[in-house]
Amino acid sequence: MTHTVRDKSRLLHRTRRIGGQVGALERALDREASCEEVLRLIAATRGALDALMAVVLEGHLREHSRSSRVSRGRDSVPTHELIRIVRAYLR
Repeated sequence: MTHTVRDKSRLLHRTRRIGGQVGALERALDREASCEEVLRLIAATRGALDALMAVVLEGHLREHSRSSRVSRGRDSVPTHELIRIVRAYLR
């Protein structure tokens, strides 16, 4: 069973919250909200998407690097180091 199936309810909850943020952005644009409000909503939505990406990517690395590390031996990069690099990149 993959990590996305195992974490399905948690991932769907995050996705629905993102949908709510996109809806708020759409409503703000429709009512001609200020640039500041629109930018704030865009930033919040982008942050939520980045966080979702980080969760899914971390699960992927944790699940798949274990089997990869066994097949490649001692030279592989530890999972926690890969996750640190990815989190730094997503900021």
